[in-house]
Amino acid sequence: MTTRLFGERVQRKEDPRLLTGQGRFLDDLGRDALAVAFVRSPHAHARILDIDVSGALDVEGLVAVYTWEDLPGRVAEPLPLLIPHPALTHGRTAYALAKEFVRHVGEPVVMVVAEDRYLAEDACARIHVHYELLKAVVGIEEAAQGAALVHDDVPGNIGAHLVQEVPSREGRNAREAIETAPHTLAFRLDIERSACTPLEGRGVHARWDGTDLRVHSSTQTSTSVRMAIAAKLDLPLPHVEVIAPDVGGGFGVKIVHPWPEEILVPWAAMLLNRELKWTEDRREHFISSAHERGQVQYVRVGFDDEGRVLGLDVTIMHDHGAYTPYGIIVPIVTSTQLLGPYKIGAYRVEFTSIYTNTVQVTPYRGAGRPQGVFCMERTMDKIARYLGKDRTEVRAANFIQPEDFPYDQGMIFQDGRPLIYDSGDYPAMLALLKRLIGWDTFERRPGLGIGIGCYVEGTGVGPYEGGHVQVTSDGRVHVSTGLTSQGQGHETVFAQIAATELGVPIERVSVVTGDTRRFGYAVGTFASRAAVVSGNAIALACRKVREKALRIAAEALEADPGDLEITDGLVHVVGAPSASIPLSTVAVLSNPLRYSFDAETAKATQFSGAASYDKPPVAEGDEPGLEGRDYYSPLRSTFAAGMHAAIVETDKDTAEIRILRYAVVHDCGRLINPMIVEGQIHGGVAQGVGGALYERMVYDSHGQLLNASFMDFLMPYATEVPRIETDHLETPSPLNPLGIKGAGEAGVIPVSSVIAGAIEDAEGLDIDRMPISPSELFQLRSGE
Repeated sequence: MTTRLFGERVQRKEDPRLLTGQGRFLDDLGRDALAVAFVRSPHAHARILDIDVSGALDVEGLVAVYTWEDLPGRVAEPLPLLIPHPALTHGRTAYALAKEFVRHVGEPVVMVVAEDRYLAEDACARIHVHYELLKAVVGIEEAAQGAALVHDDVPGNIGAHLVQEVPSREGRNAREAIETAPHTLAFRLDIERSACTPLEGRGVHARWDGTDLRVHSSTQTSTSVRMAIAAKLDLPLPHVEVIAPDVGGGFGVKIVHPWPEEILVPWAAMLLNRELKWTEDRREHFISSAHERGQVQYVRVGFDDEGRVLGLDVTIMHDHGAYTPYGIIVPIVTSTQLLGPYKIGAYRVEFTSIYTNTVQVTPYRGAGRPQGVFCMERTMDKIARYLGKDRTEVRAANFIQPEDFPYDQGMIFQDGRPLIYDSGDYPAMLALLKRLIGWDTFERRPGLGIGIGCYVEGTGVGPYEGGHVQVTSDGRVHVSTGLTSQGQGHETVFAQIAATELGVPIERVSVVTGDTRRFGYAVGTFASRAAVVSGNAIALACRKVREKALRIAAEALEADPGDLEITDGLVHVVGAPSASIPLSTVAVLSNPLRYSFDAETAKATQFSGAASYDKPPVAEGDEPGLEGRDYYSPLRSTFAAGMHAAIVETDKDTAEIRILRYAVVHDCGRLINPMIVEGQIHGGVAQGVGGALYERMVYDSHGQLLNASFMDFLMPYATEVPRIETDHLETPSPLNPLGIKGAGEAGVIPVSSVIAGAIEDAEGLDIDRMPISPSELFQLRSGE
């Protein structure tokens, strides 16, 4: 396989269209569609006593009003619990419209359809819902007490409880190893809630023609939304189409399927036989989509004089909000990815996933890993501080070594498969990072600190993805795959793969994602899996096309297929470029025709003289056309890795925290496009800076979100995001044909732990809670 395009810094193909305003996002669709709006609960926990819609009936332009009582059949049932797990003993999901109870502010209660959104909102304002207020359960500690319940049938508010334990090589459990270790530490860590907050909120547009339902959704998983709609609305799957248009960011919140609106809008479109559209406003996104991150962690660790961890025992209390539509993937990822690049003597992790009267928790970029890395890296820093050792020295003492791969951590990962690291070189990565940040030459002074964080990220989770590749008679290559795009650069990297595999200019390759009309089977875009799973599927499909192209060209050139190669769209004999045939002509010859449409297709008609009379025009077992379809289903996840370091300065008077330098070394196997990987890292670091210093979801004791707007929700601007220095290490994965690993979440994962370590280094204070604000640092200085 040529590497002429694979591995090159190819400019993104999608950018000219998006940067010149030619993108087509959800709200660009359905200009004449009826508009949908929702009456949402203003209370965190209440019983619905009565819904009075009479005041809305006078609104001119009102089309329909629906409550739960209007919903038929499966539409009226709870939404699906997408990922069941034996440990999730009390999984609960919401109704599309609230039935009897509301359990968080923002839960949808009434759906309104009107001629435009303004009228729909006016009608919503005139609908009166009478509630009986119930005690709101807010915060992990209050929920764990169980004095008040979010769901009456969930004792102690505990949705799930899971323990995983890996003994030491000597057979000791973690608690025994800790008790007998030369040194022990115990401490508590806290991570607060944050949220995805993509530039574009969620949205749904639906059209029904009496037979077929076409739905556009701003989603990360169009094929799964399609299956959910077909099941809920009792429609044959072939009569449902779901298309993800251009999507303005997802970061995890758009992987949930179906959202209530993804069922209600198509259902009403069918009922009314009209086009309908709903687009989420910013407040709706804050109070009715999903959050993540909130955990309390209790850590006990035992270690020797060199800082080697002999035993680690972590107890995690995880806030999963009011419902669990995505199961317990987040705490599972936290508990397994916590181990990072280290050999731990014995490990025990226990998590309890708890209901609260707050917005539900589903994966947000990093998906439980930032919490796990915060735990492990804070532990490493505390060990180093206790022993008076350099923090990198303690980490190096615990590293898995290159010769140890594949390395089995002895646990079950989020995909239900063994947690086995496929490849890596952590000592080499640390050496690169230390040089990049200048670790050994860093000069300490008051208010100046340096921090480091290491992580391993499970990527490319299954079960599968597919790819379809077609070469048409004009020589163009058309690639389609089922997963969706939200800004990752799929159009570019998938085109690079196809161009490399088929030996064609990248300008001749087009890519379509997230359109069930083009590709009906897929899983979705999440967990840094697109390049690994769809990329390999596309490569395998290309190889089918290439094999067929060489076979057909060999007949035309009277050559052996093994003597042919494809370069710049020409199939030619190796070493004899003049003996060649364009790939476009091969595409024509692959499709025997009765009728000619132009001079090129005339070459494939019945009187062209090109056919052999001793076999049928289309051979048995063959198909017309130059195209191929294939699927890639990974044996298990690949494991990317990275290390970050930062230098921060804390102001002695105001306690403001400024990041002076930030460095990243990353290993995602073979790089398809280094520029796009670096872009992913830069964006991730920006989100990580937000999670470390600014972003939090502030609830009061009544379950009201106090900062549900961009006026009040702090986030980093360009002035707060540092220049990011990057370097790459490539340890190819042996698990897939392309040798690649994922990169999408790499930038965000360790940032809180890195910055906490740097602030701790600058201040000499324990930093055990993130995010941290200047006022909180000031209080820590005062001993409060």
